[in-house]
Amino acid sequence: MINVTVWNEHRHEQKNPVVRDVYPEGIHGAIASFLKDDYKVRTTTLDEAEHGLTDDVLNETDVLIWWGHIAHDEVSDEVVEKVKKRVWEGMGLIVLHSGHFSKIFKTLMGTSCDLKWREADEKERLWVVDPSHPIVEGVGEYIELDREEMYGEHFDIPAPDQLVFLSWFEGGEVFRSGCTYSRGNGKIFYFRPGHETYPTYHNEEIQRVIKNGVKWAAPTKRSYPVYGNAKPLEEIKPKN
Repeated sequence: MINVTVWNEHRHEQKNPVVRDVYPEGIHGAIASFLKDDYKVRTTTLDEAEHGLTDDVLNETDVLIWWGHIAHDEVSDEVVEKVKKRVWEGMGLIVLHSGHFSKIFKTLMGTSCDLKWREADEKERLWVVDPSHPIVEGVGEYIELDREEMYGEHFDIPAPDQLVFLSWFEGGEVFRSGCTYSRGNGKIFYFRPGHETYPTYHNEEIQRVIKNGVKWAAPTKRSYPVYGNAKPLEEIKPKN
C-alpha cells in the first residue's frame, strides 16, 4: 500500500466562503477523499506543529501532495529542507496549481517558477502530449474544464524530463501543465489545474490524473546511493 500525505496550507477555506462552499472539508480533504480507496492517506496543514510534516510523518510518506497559495512564505525553511532531503532519498512529490511558487518547488527547480496568470472564468483544455506516459493512463486526448484560472507562458522552470500535458486557454494562452522531473532518487510531478474557487478536484478526470501521478511517483525499491570517500573495490597496484 502506497502511503500518501496530502499537504494544504488551508487558508482560503477559512477566509473565503466561496472556497469553503466548494471544498467544505478543505482542498486536502477533497483530494484525500478520492485517493483513500486506492492508497493509505493522511492530511496535514500549515498551522499544525512543524506544518504537520514531522520526521515521523515524512519518513512514513511515499508520496507527498502539495497545495499552497497565499502563505508560501510561512512555510519554515527547516521543513523545506527536510522535504527536499526526503525527495532526494526517494519520496515522490506532486505539486498542484499555485504550489509552483512554493518554497519546496522553487528549491528543487532552482528557478523563479514565475508565470502569467488571469482569473476570468476561462475554458481550459489540457491536451495529452505524451500518450505513452503512465500518468495519463485512462485519459482521452484532452481534459476540458469549463472554468479555470489561466496560467500562461513563459513558465520559468527547467525543461521537464517529460512534458505530459499542454494547456490551451480561451483567452489564447498555452501552458506546460503537466511536467515530470527526477531529483536524486525522487520523482516530481507538477500538475497545473486547481484554482481554489472552482470545483476542479471534484472532476473525475482530474482525479484520475492525480491517482495515476501517485502511482508513478511512488518510490522505487532501491537504497539511497552512498556518497563520500570510498574504499576501492579491487586492489590498486602501485605504479612504477
